[in-house]
Amino acid sequence: MEEYRRIADRVAERIADGRLRPGDRLPPQRVFARRHRIANSTAIRVYGELARRGLVVGEVGRGTFVRAAPPLPGPALAEATGDAPVDLQLNYPVVEGQSELMGRALASLARADVLAGATVRPAAAVGTPEARAAAVRVLARADWEPNPDRVLFAGNSRQAIAAAVSALVPPGGALGVEALTYPLVKAVAERLGVRLVPIGLDGEGMRPDALAAAHRAGPLSAVYLQPTLHNPLSLTAGPGRRAELADVLRESGLLAIEDTTWAFLVPDGPAPLAAHAPERVVLVGSLSKRLAPGLTVGHLVAPADRVEDLARALRSGAWTAGGLALAAATRWAADGTVTEVVAAKRGDAAARHALVRRHLGAYAIRTSPYAYYCWWELPAPWRAETFVAAAAERGIALTPGTAFAVGGRGRGRGTGQGGGAADAVRLGLASPSVRVLGAALARLAELAEAGPGGNGLPR
Repeated sequence: MEEYRRIADRVAERIADGRLRPGDRLPPQRVFARRHRIANSTAIRVYGELARRGLVVGEVGRGTFVRAAPPLPGPALAEATGDAPVDLQLNYPVVEGQSELMGRALASLARADVLAGATVRPAAAVGTPEARAAAVRVLARADWEPNPDRVLFAGNSRQAIAAAVSALVPPGGALGVEALTYPLVKAVAERLGVRLVPIGLDGEGMRPDALAAAHRAGPLSAVYLQPTLHNPLSLTAGPGRRAELADVLRESGLLAIEDTTWAFLVPDGPAPLAAHAPERVVLVGSLSKRLAPGLTVGHLVAPADRVEDLARALRSGAWTAGGLALAAATRWAADGTVTEVVAAKRGDAAARHALVRRHLGAYAIRTSPYAYYCWWELPAPWRAETFVAAAAERGIALTPGTAFAVGGRGRGRGTGQGGGAADAVRLGLASPSVRVLGAALARLAELAEAGPGGNGLPR
């Protein structure tokens, strides 16, 4: 028998006899390899074998967990194909008629002369005058409009965030973030050698006093925050809070990375933080949620004295937008496609929010009627990993709250400095159909009511 199978058998025995319990996290593969004195490639095969047997479930960016029970013959709740679990982790909103709307602009790209201009050489970080004008139309609010000379382009919002962090925070430097933050920022920081410092939250998001205190104790090189529809808590800061944060940025000399990826869902929302302190804020946005992730563009609006720094970071990281995607995005903004799809997605988000109220209204849910996600503080004695594992057995994929926590697992209930993450999950509402989402939420409510004991798991 091959070595990896023998080791997998030993792990399986520990699961069977209760030494490894449902929801337990296995060590990272490199740590597992070191403990067992095997190659990293062998450890990867061990984890793959355990997953094949249905004994563990791996979550990108979070780890590998022991499953709650022997796998079912097939998912208990699935899309019409019958072979895919309900995905409440990834959040890709798609509305009816979206592809047809987007196809109108793509048809014009089929001309040989247009394709030549879009594909012969990579797009520059600054794009074209037409692309910058289109980005202004996409990003502008009723009371704010970015300067087109300060607009830069990335492949998507993730690359835009990576470029901003790379440009503003040196290796070994400190980046302030909300105590519960977008998990990708944690991965970017780790890759760039940047230390994250959690900043306290309240009902409007990041607290200005906590930001100032963290900088005094640090100091911080920059701060990343989501003032509109904070992911995962769905919080939105009012104009007063944004003005207070801008004052802290100016007084401290800090630069901020403002993530507006989901802000398009709030009609007549407050002006971005960048409107209050344009010289201190790098605004990040994208078309991935507004339109579709498969052909998207990320936007950066830079302070005047940081345009070249950010353009250099985009080029050095190979994070600039593709020429074909940028050409398509320019047409989608010009012909009204973005406006039409955004309006449809706002209505779709509201319909899904109504399902959350219907099925989970009795529980501690933090969300917004405009959001495509919600934060569920689970009823005791549930823990996030155990609940995630139990939901997986019912064909529903969730994200444990610990994926968003910075500076520890966030023990205890409530948000505060990240507390409650171990007892909470985030539900992404956008990916499944409305019908399947409703059935999934009903199933989750039943699971929460039954409790770990009702699931056949030890309390």
